[in-house]
Amino acid sequence: MEKKFLLALKKCELFDGIEMDEISSLITCLTPVVKEYNRNDFIVKSGDDFHSLGIILDGEASVYKETLSGNRFLLKKIVPGEMFGEIAAFAKQQRWPAVVQANTAVTVCFVPKDKIVGRCSTLCSFHTRLINNMIGIVSERALLLRKKIDYVSIKTMRSKLCTFLYENYIKKGTNMFRIQMNREQLAEFLNVSRPSMSRELSRMRDEGIIDFHLSTFKILDIEKLKSYCE
Repeated sequence: MEKKFLLALKKCELFDGIEMDEISSLITCLTPVVKEYNRNDFIVKSGDDFHSLGIILDGEASVYKETLSGNRFLLKKIVPGEMFGEIAAFAKQQRWPAVVQANTAVTVCFVPKDKIVGRCSTLCSFHTRLINNMIGIVSERALLLRKKIDYVSIKTMRSKLCTFLYENYIKKGTNMFRIQMNREQLAEFLNVSRPSMSRELSRMRDEGIIDFHLSTFKILDIEKLKSYCE
């Protein structure tokens, strides 16, 4: 595997605490499949057979959830070193629960789920670390899912936006930050209409709560922003 791809794997939380030479050894054990996709290609579709979790090695993709009515909303964007399918890996279902689509040309490493938790032929300590990492990842994702459920329950547009912006402020430790989504993707993520969201953002700017340019936001009045959070 190319060095730049190994560097992407090193950034992946699945390989946390595992050194580069150990990752090279694990590649032989895990027998991953590397595939390339063009922009807008579907990497996986909802309902496809599930056999492996994916790790982005190069490029960028988005994960979408589709509703029964055919609508879809953005779950997250994924960049080199980030995974998809890690929760489904240990579920009883054998189908992909979401859509993953390439935003750019993308290279993806698919790791068979059985190889992650299966018995290692050499009983290496770094494979044990890999298993422990996987358990931690699944636990954290379960907590995050609970948070997302709470987030979806927020009733008003302003509360959704203020909560989202305040969480970014807390996470990044600064009142000025850039989000990794454009307006359309943010609207899909919040499950709101883009025109209504844009109008609400403009009103918040006029009221002196925030300022913004494209995907960069600056919180001007933290206390007022917090007052709208749920």
